[in-house]
Amino acid sequence: MTKKFFLKQPMMRKVIYALLPILVFAVGNFGWVVFSKVFLSIVVSVFVEWLFESKKGKSVSEAAIVTGFLIGLILPPAVPFWIVIVSSSFAIVFAKMAFGGFARNLYNPALVGRAFVYVSFPAAVQQSWTPPVQSWGQGFTRWISSDIITMATPANVIRGGGEVSAWRMIFGNIAGSSGETAKWLIAAAAVYLIMTKVASWKIIVSTLVSAFVMSGIIFIFDPSRMNPFHWIIGGSIMFGAVFMATDPISAPKKDRAKWIYGAMIGSLAVIIGTFSLFGAGLMFAVLIANTFASLLDYLSTPKKVKA
Repeated sequence: MTKKFFLKQPMMRKVIYALLPILVFAVGNFGWVVFSKVFLSIVVSVFVEWLFESKKGKSVSEAAIVTGFLIGLILPPAVPFWIVIVSSSFAIVFAKMAFGGFARNLYNPALVGRAFVYVSFPAAVQQSWTPPVQSWGQGFTRWISSDIITMATPANVIRGGGEVSAWRMIFGNIAGSSGETAKWLIAAAAVYLIMTKVASWKIIVSTLVSAFVMSGIIFIFDPSRMNPFHWIIGGSIMFGAVFMATDPISAPKKDRAKWIYGAMIGSLAVIIGTFSLFGAGLMFAVLIANTFASLLDYLSTPKKVKA
């Protein structure tokens, strides 16, 4: 019997279905360069996993497609192609295969790959923001929306005392990582993933609520900071809460642990994003929370009483 190339994983396919409309929007927002980088990231992720699994006679997990898909969407549109290759390769090798392959990884692979290039190549990843097209849909006729890559993200504009239309932040015609701008599509994806029992609503809700509360507390004491509403619609918290925090492998399994886990992510994302030199608070918050996921499950498990 011939071994299938991919390991069939219905849950991973549903995540891909949820990401497809976001990809289409991103192409219309920034240009076909987004599609090319998502495609490249998927190819690299699948190829690297195949190099490891083929030696053991195993199939490639469809989760590798999801990892590549996510990496392509959480990077800025204008990053060099070699950044995409490095990020995808690092994600599969060091966040997945180093732990033994699929279902054994401690950390979310896509975020590990992004964190590596974010810290290692800050000029390329932290500063290469390209503006969106003037009117959504123009991206379908262009390779990239503009050659100018110095436009600030809404979060950076607001932190600097500027203003950005709330409608634009919700719709997504703003600068930012390719797939993190269209909040209405991310919300729709959340509903789909929750209804199909792929993502935990407890993690999503606790992440967003804790981020809102923590940013609200900071805003009360220092009104010059971003207000809670802008925190939710102006950055990457929504995308991270729906697609990263809910990763079934790196997230806790117990209900009580999920609430604590989400609260940890949302709170840390705001604290890191507000007080550190790094703007990517959500990314570091999820990776920190991943470290405690198993412990939270252990502490949430009722102890057996000896008869």
